[in-house]
Amino acid sequence: MLTAIAGINWGDEGKGRMVDLLSEDYDIVVRYQGGNNAGHTVVNERGKFILNLLPSGILRTTTVNVMGNGMVIDLKHLCEEIGRLRDGGIEITPENLKISDRAVICMPYHVRMDCLEEERLADKKFGSTRRGIAPVYADKYYKKAFRMGDLRNIAALASKADSIAEWKNLTVASGYGDTPVKGEDIIAYLQEYGTPLLPHVCDTGLYLHNANEQGKKIMFEAQLGALRDIDFGIYPYTSSSNTIAGYAPVGAGVPGLKLDCVIGIMKAYSSCVGEGPFTCEMFGDEAHKLREAGGEYGAATGRPRRVGGFDAVASRYGVRMQGADVLALTKMDVLSCFDKIPVCVAYKVDGELVYDFPVGEALDKAEPVYEYYEGWGCDISGCRKFDELPEAAQAYVRKIEELSGCRIGYVSVGAGREQYIVCE
Repeated sequence: MLTAIAGINWGDEGKGRMVDLLSEDYDIVVRYQGGNNAGHTVVNERGKFILNLLPSGILRTTTVNVMGNGMVIDLKHLCEEIGRLRDGGIEITPENLKISDRAVICMPYHVRMDCLEEERLADKKFGSTRRGIAPVYADKYYKKAFRMGDLRNIAALASKADSIAEWKNLTVASGYGDTPVKGEDIIAYLQEYGTPLLPHVCDTGLYLHNANEQGKKIMFEAQLGALRDIDFGIYPYTSSSNTIAGYAPVGAGVPGLKLDCVIGIMKAYSSCVGEGPFTCEMFGDEAHKLREAGGEYGAATGRPRRVGGFDAVASRYGVRMQGADVLALTKMDVLSCFDKIPVCVAYKVDGELVYDFPVGEALDKAEPVYEYYEGWGCDISGCRKFDELPEAAQAYVRKIEELSGCRIGYVSVGAGREQYIVCE
């Protein structure tokens, strides 16, 4: 069984919580793209954990976790993340965490370049998380990156480090006027933070191939959502990798495998971190109320998220891009504080109603068309069956299901691992 967990919208949909929940039935969880530029928040009986790089299955003792070749890995951040989890009583060994030897390393100069470019862009910035993601993916395709497998012989990298430092300084020092990159600093960084990770580095593609041959159940975990995909998202306000489920086997190192199921994750309302078009955005007191009720602050950066009503236009597009077979609707409990709940059912562009998600200038000009649905005005966090929900909440779920064009199989009514409903 090969299942992908993927975001339908702009990211921050609650994928980590669903991976943690569903991974009980899987042998392996694989992260297949992205870096530490987003966070997955998981709350279970052990406490609250924010994961940036590690797969969310790391919190289950019976699950093997794989960081695939499609990822970009900040060594220092990963060492610190592992350390925090170990301090919290989570055991991490080469048996339950495997890192692809083909995954690319995000270096400190990538982070510097990310920050320098955002500062240069000023009010035209893309809203980067300043974690070095765009520069490191660029270097991957320039074929001037270090990969995790290189850590096996760091001493042999001195010449390459000097060459890359010389190349980087054409931009860092000569262009931005910042402190020059030094080859010896590159080697020292790889030595200090790469060496502790070496026991985890292996050919994860071969491992996953053999696991699939043995009938193991594998879950692929995405970062961010369809609207942040480098090809299909709100370009250029996207991430720098493919966040869609179709990329999962490629980014995991098993491109010949085919997914059996895609579970799309979307919130009962909308949220977005960063710049770019966000048609259904709320402002003022209404936005503050929703943001506070939902704790809408970035898990990786702490930035306040932009919030709005459920966006049916964007969600239908996300469902199509992800090829979702079933949906998990998260944070339903947050809407309990609203008497009337706004849902964006269409866009208006140049006076015309638009029901298919537009791109480019049309998206920039789009205005939301709202319908309002009755709130339920009570705490639903204790509900464990669909018919235990208030009638207004049941009607809302069914309307969202109709508008998104995909069956809703799960409804989250709280942050805890057990606070969810399976829809029959």
